[in-house]
Amino acid sequence: MRSYSFQYLERLSAAAAFVSLGVFTALPALGQPVHGIAMYGEPALPPGYSALPYANPDAPKGGSVTSGNVGGFDSLNPFATKGTPPWQLRYLAYESLLGRSWDEPFTLYGLLAETLETDDSREWVEFTLNPAAAFSDGSPVTVEDVIWSFETLGTRGHLRYRDFWTRIDSIAQTGPGKIRIEFDTSNGPPDRDLVLLAGLRPILKKAQWSGTAFEDGAIEDIPIGTAPYVVDSYQIDRQVKLRRNPDYWGNNLGYRRGTGNFDEIRIDFYGDDAVMKEAFKAGEISYIREFNAERWEEMAALPAVKDGDIVRSEIPNGQPSGISGFVMNTRNPPLDDWRVRQALIDAFNFEYINDTLTGGRQPRITSYYSNSELGMRPGPASGAEAALLAPYADTLLPGTLDGYALPVSDGSKRNRDNIRAAAALLADAGWSVEDGILRKDGQPLVLTVLLQQDALVQQATAMMDIYARALERLGITLNVQSVDKAQYTVREANYDFDLTYMRRSLSLSPGGEQYFYWGAEGADQPGSRNLMGMDSPAAEGMIHAMLAATSREEFVTAVRALDRVLISGRYVIPIHQYSVGRIAHDARLHYPKDQLPLYGDGVGFLPEVWWMED
Repeated sequence: MRSYSFQYLERLSAAAAFVSLGVFTALPALGQPVHGIAMYGEPALPPGYSALPYANPDAPKGGSVTSGNVGGFDSLNPFATKGTPPWQLRYLAYESLLGRSWDEPFTLYGLLAETLETDDSREWVEFTLNPAAAFSDGSPVTVEDVIWSFETLGTRGHLRYRDFWTRIDSIAQTGPGKIRIEFDTSNGPPDRDLVLLAGLRPILKKAQWSGTAFEDGAIEDIPIGTAPYVVDSYQIDRQVKLRRNPDYWGNNLGYRRGTGNFDEIRIDFYGDDAVMKEAFKAGEISYIREFNAERWEEMAALPAVKDGDIVRSEIPNGQPSGISGFVMNTRNPPLDDWRVRQALIDAFNFEYINDTLTGGRQPRITSYYSNSELGMRPGPASGAEAALLAPYADTLLPGTLDGYALPVSDGSKRNRDNIRAAAALLADAGWSVEDGILRKDGQPLVLTVLLQQDALVQQATAMMDIYARALERLGITLNVQSVDKAQYTVREANYDFDLTYMRRSLSLSPGGEQYFYWGAEGADQPGSRNLMGMDSPAAEGMIHAMLAATSREEFVTAVRALDRVLISGRYVIPIHQYSVGRIAHDARLHYPKDQLPLYGDGVGFLPEVWWMED
């Protein structure tokens, strides 16, 4: 990772001083201003488009909607490292230079920036601010705000923003309302997605933090944003109310037409999922998402559903399965041994668990990008995919090149064949059963599963109860620990677990965030997203190839190769996939049923494009 010297920061300050005098850097503009940009090809929507294809531009405004979160909050700053904020704030109360369309793999359109320019190799990008762009207090968004936001989030913000800052060589004002970013090319051409990632950095107000350290702000130091919603009131660990700003600057933008339709969005907090579900049944919450297909079917019997007061909506999507399951912390022996990890995967009787808990209605995830063109194909790697992996052959685990598939049981409770396979692998790794206990060098194999008390904890706990009994047959002790969100956050950040539940949603256009998920740099960095602690040169090589690809074909090949490395790494015990979003909601809530986004239910769908009608 490249660090920034005091001299470089001095140059930034000098550039800002130059700007204040009205003197701008003279730089060549090799590209042409455009209204949007795609990772590959051209944006689907033309300049001057009237609305996003999955929004209803004529949706009525008004009403109040209430959602529920399990746990609590002690911060209202989603960009700082300190504290736990409601996850929705980043998406409802803040904006970036560009906005994402959830109906295309990875395409962004002008938001705070009216246009952007870049070159064919995407070594730089220049944004031109929309003259109307303003913060919720009415003050205009300035170039100074943009530069300050990039630098502050990149050096003192949450970890997820910091790596991008190391990829920037310079950022400066080049004219009225213009910001140019030059990317670091000292180690070769920059990744093609950096231009898009720059467009997605949140923009905050610099003047608000004069005299207050951004990273040390109190809960009342709520960052001022530019989005349609602002925090109206809050009660710690109980409730946050957001109100729609009637003077929102972007009301007439095509990107915003038909979005942000509710006058008020309320987020209520509950101690556990069961209490939250009861609150929904009592009408205190406007909608819930149900992840268990069996419980979804049972919900049809609720009186409110039969009476038509609650509607059950199923929202399909066309995105990859992502990975959901129980991640194994390879920092902890013996989970650093792939044979032990494979044995634990063999012992997890998915077919029986799935039938018991969901009636067999939810198919299993088969790889990180399954159900999409990005997913690895069955059997050996071939052609360009094999060529990409070949230089790393000595570091790849068995099955990567010649084909890897998850074990399948006969669906019976005993799972004999897979238990025998697990026992053989454990014996090969030096473990043996003594008096019914699996030991190596005299030490028993005892594992701890850490679970957070949220909407999935009941199902995860039920899975682990069945799993624990299976592991007993191998002589392994599995301890299940369920803790509140605050404890979980600390323990997860410090990797204080052997196994824990993990969910990574993956898109049709993965980018530099893959380093944050699977890169070696995060293996020993507290708070990273690399929960398994993987350190795989092959994975990083495939990510680099993916980001360097200049065609969709090259990109798909690299992602499929990455998928092979990930699934054959035996880092996660995969469970079922969520190919359909299941939302039970107040019958007064509506959405554009005939124009669903490619990504289905997500942060840009509910409550973003829904509305209320009595």
